[in-house]
Amino acid sequence: MQNRKKARDSVYKLVFEFLFLGQENPKTYAIMTAVDMPGSEAEYIGRVYHGVIEHVDELKELISRYAVNFKSDRIFLADMAAMLIAAYEMKYMDDIPLSVSISEAVELVKTYSTEKSYSYVNGILSSVYKELTAG
Repeated sequence: MQNRKKARDSVYKLVFEFLFLGQENPKTYAIMTAVDMPGSEAEYIGRVYHGVIEHVDELKELISRYAVNFKSDRIFLADMAAMLIAAYEMKYMDDIPLSVSISEAVELVKTYSTEKSYSYVNGILSSVYKELTAG
């Protein structure tokens, strides 16, 4: 599903920018959603981007529980952006398998972060997965 990968990449960039600036940037959002993409993917971008922003503190807390010796504000922004997207999808989007959210986050950090980040991100998201599926 190439369109979804492209959409997830756009969301990643938007969430990264949000974390970096500390606020939304409507101009960037307009640019990222104006690209030639099916309506369902533009809808996905909006839902995930705004959902992450709406639940950012809750999602950071969820991630921080498993980021041993790291407070959320010390996690590399490139990694945090990918984990926030995955955590949001895993918690609020029943139509995306949890394992897909994790593997896509890992792919994003392989592309945009450091060489070692993917195993760190995978470990944290695996713990989030276990928490969300427990009980």
